[in-house]
Amino acid sequence: MSQTNPDKDSPASEAKKTISLPTSRVRLIMKSSPDVSSINQDALFLTTKATELFVEHLALTSFTNGSGREANTLDYSDLAKTAEETDIFHFLTDILPKKILARDYLDSLEQLQDEDADF
Repeated sequence: MSQTNPDKDSPASEAKKTISLPTSRVRLIMKSSPDVSSINQDALFLTTKATELFVEHLALTSFTNGSGREANTLDYSDLAKTAEETDIFHFLTDILPKKILARDYLDSLEQLQDEDADF
């Protein structure tokens, strides 16, 4: 005769404790793809966990290489620098562009227009 121990959690609830991103948001993002018709619970868990690990790796790399190490902070500029300078994060350069002042942008735009007019 087997007894269940109320102190022990089920494997499903144990797995939920190991992730911190809300699975409902991840499911919503996954369902936004027209190629996805249904989402298996295991696939949802693995995608959520992989996303957490990716974000953690990006944050740790950015913190290690960033300027806020002394102050124990992580800024957007650290993330943008990591995306631009690290090969494995280079695909994020469109999502995490370096911030520039509007004045600098307008100056560079004007230079481009001058170069196009010369041709």
